[in-house]
Amino acid sequence: MTVATRRSETDDVVESTPEEPGRSGRTEGRPEGREIEARVGWRYTLREVGRDPTAMAGLLVVGVMTAMAVFATVDAVVFASLARFEVFARVGVRQYWIAETLWVSPIAEPSPRLLPPVGMENQFGRGTWAHPLGTDDRGRDILARIVYGSRIAIQVGIVSTLLGLVGGVLVGAVAGYYGDLVDDALMRAVETLYAIPFLVLVLAVMAAFGRNLTFAILGVGIASIPTFARLIRSRVLSVREADYVEAARAAGVRDRNIIRRHVVPNSFAPVLVQATLQVGYSIIVVAGLSFLGFGAQPPTPSWGQMLSVSKDYMIQNVWFSIWPGLAILVTVVGFNVFGDGLRDALDPRLQNE
Repeated sequence: MTVATRRSETDDVVESTPEEPGRSGRTEGRPEGREIEARVGWRYTLREVGRDPTAMAGLLVVGVMTAMAVFATVDAVVFASLARFEVFARVGVRQYWIAETLWVSPIAEPSPRLLPPVGMENQFGRGTWAHPLGTDDRGRDILARIVYGSRIAIQVGIVSTLLGLVGGVLVGAVAGYYGDLVDDALMRAVETLYAIPFLVLVLAVMAAFGRNLTFAILGVGIASIPTFARLIRSRVLSVREADYVEAARAAGVRDRNIIRRHVVPNSFAPVLVQATLQVGYSIIVVAGLSFLGFGAQPPTPSWGQMLSVSKDYMIQNVWFSIWPGLAILVTVVGFNVFGDGLRDALDPRLQNE
């Protein structure tokens, strides 16, 4: 039985009265049976994101684009790999199997060139429902190429961000936790990378190793390491002095386990928000590289490559350049809006009292 205290109404004497069984731990003024809402953890984060209509709109865009990318990856990459085996080739499995079966391949050239969207007309003809967004300079369906171009955009954005995230977290966490000479050495190396303009560093990596998509992803990942390293280091500098970290040291826990179990998890919230924003930025960078002739090479569909080709046909069919640009815009805004909502949910300074 616990003892609760109450102040007398007539004087300042504090009297002690037994508390009724079953009432222990309840906060005064709170209805019986209700628990205090936890303001930490992934469940609370998801609940807060769900309450923000803007964040949900961004999450919807991210989900749709990711679903398109997964579908395109299966149809373009997985089926192409399976087609090498005779057992799958016999049943007709091939690259762009679903596209050719249900609609049209994004690399085929079956229609007149530069057709406008459905319901419009230009010197090349009138748009039809067979090609709702029109056709490109080679008669390929624009909508099909935008759908399959999402594979390149999402792949580049997520994979390059993961590379920068892992590298930056490792460097920043170790530098912030140990400090002194370790901090100086690691952060000076990071600042050297940070001093080189982002796009110049990516182009340097591609010039050294190759102009294909793999090295474009690698270059963007390396160029984004300083952003994550500086961000998590600033958080680790405060977290490493926390009582639970000191207790872990006193208990003899190894430094690497302290960093992995205590320091990084409690410093990761702002890094996660930055990662969602970095995905959108990486998509823009690689789209720019594709526009310049780097990255994915023809006939692989790519939004940046479509923009590069369309610049020569803006007078004949302006829609040819609008659709891939709009796809980039919607995807990047979706990731940024979702990142803003995630920041609001994870930042305790922005939570309601």
